[in-house]
Amino acid sequence: MTGKAPHLSLDLSKNEPAIELVGIDKKFGAVHANKNINLTVAKGSIHGIIGENGAGKSTLMSILYGFYQADQGEIRISGKPVTIRDSQAAIAAGIGMVHQHFMLVENFTVLENVMLGAEGGQLLRQGVSSARKELKRLEDDYGLDVDPDAVIEELPVGRQQRVEILKALYRGAEILILDEPTGVLTPAEADHLFKVLKVLRDQGKTIILITHKLREIMAITDTVSVMRRGEIVATRKTTETTVEELAELMVGRRVLLRVEKGDANPGKVLLSVKNLTVKDSRGVTMVDDVSFDVRAGEIVGIAGVAGNGQSELLEAIAGIRKPASGEILLDGKPTAGADPAELRELGLAHIPEDRHHMGLVLKFEEYENSILGYHRESRFGGAMLNLDEIRKQAEDQIEKYDIRPPNPRLKTANFSGGNQQKIVVAREIERNPDVLIIGQPTRGVDIGAIEFIHKRIIEMRDAGKAVLLVSVELDEIRSLSDRILVMFAGKVVGEQSGEANEQALGLMMAGIAA
Repeated sequence: MTGKAPHLSLDLSKNEPAIELVGIDKKFGAVHANKNINLTVAKGSIHGIIGENGAGKSTLMSILYGFYQADQGEIRISGKPVTIRDSQAAIAAGIGMVHQHFMLVENFTVLENVMLGAEGGQLLRQGVSSARKELKRLEDDYGLDVDPDAVIEELPVGRQQRVEILKALYRGAEILILDEPTGVLTPAEADHLFKVLKVLRDQGKTIILITHKLREIMAITDTVSVMRRGEIVATRKTTETTVEELAELMVGRRVLLRVEKGDANPGKVLLSVKNLTVKDSRGVTMVDDVSFDVRAGEIVGIAGVAGNGQSELLEAIAGIRKPASGEILLDGKPTAGADPAELRELGLAHIPEDRHHMGLVLKFEEYENSILGYHRESRFGGAMLNLDEIRKQAEDQIEKYDIRPPNPRLKTANFSGGNQQKIVVAREIERNPDVLIIGQPTRGVDIGAIEFIHKRIIEMRDAGKAVLLVSVELDEIRSLSDRILVMFAGKVVGEQSGEANEQALGLMMAGIAA
């Protein structure tokens, strides 16, 4: 994506500030997370804050919301200095926050979640009645339609996010902070969120959008501030900047915004899926009689809206989920009954969709995660681990994959999301597998790390590996894939080349055309 922002921005020059951050400074031990931050956000605007993972964006917003206390500096709301010691103080100051990972009680209803902590006194029945009326008003005013009696765990992710926004509005928020709000949304859900944010802005709310996705910045914001290594390095009106300029400001160098790759040279079939059917824990068919091949030297992408069987397909190929029927072959050898460890020995590597639940143990140090699944290799000592050797190979991976900070003894939870993803990518690719299956390779990853990971995937293809890629990012699928399979309702409903038209793919993803 290139060029100027397509929308007409508001003239904010005369708007008084909703928020002023003056000289905000924060350290965590030796890490200087925020360095003398000065930021002004105009009332009734959408202000984007972008930067690489670890740039200090979330720390800054956590200070504004009371999760952290600044070591130095001042916060002003509507021109008045305020002290925000906790989230309750932030709410009292009219600030609401929608977190990247939702703060909802999954077995409560929408109404119960919205009321939680703001029940309205001892007479709960009156509080419920009043809350129901207020919730209906908010839904109507802002286009946030959600069934108040629906149970959270039964709602799709996009509607759960609406509940988080309603919670903040119910508590009187005039300022809304959204932290990576589209990280778990489909493109259609993201587009609906943008419409909601514009309505909120047009009715006088102030929005702070933390993201690393430049498409979102150009599509929705009025002003954007760029953070790099704990500092704000630039603030621009969105209509007066470009994707290229913002990318360079984020990373500190020119960034390639497209994937460069030559033509594929497919060889023999290395991964074959034949009539595969996979059911979930409830016995519902999620993968329905799917067949396809992936050849050496090609990337096959699977496009589809989340929840159409892509996750279960990857888990079955990786040996995590047992198929109900069908066959999976690696280089012509059936894999029935093989567990993930045995599949690794057969030349399969797996970068899972959810790095936190399936790719890493966050309490482990980086070097420990660098060998997960491969810890039985003889070079690591077998039953008696050779820690010196493990740490040496971890240091090599840190240098090769530019993992920051470069400390193999740091707890993995303390790395940013993009660097956590690099730990997983390095671990799997450095084993030189014949077949690499990847789920959401750049979910929650900043633009510099995206560029790096995409290059590694292309290098695997060019080295003659078979790559199967699943991503909800259609641009990623189109730019990386040599062939694209589209899944809908558990079936492969079509195949396109890597240059496939986005509209044609979108119709297939919706089950409308094949």
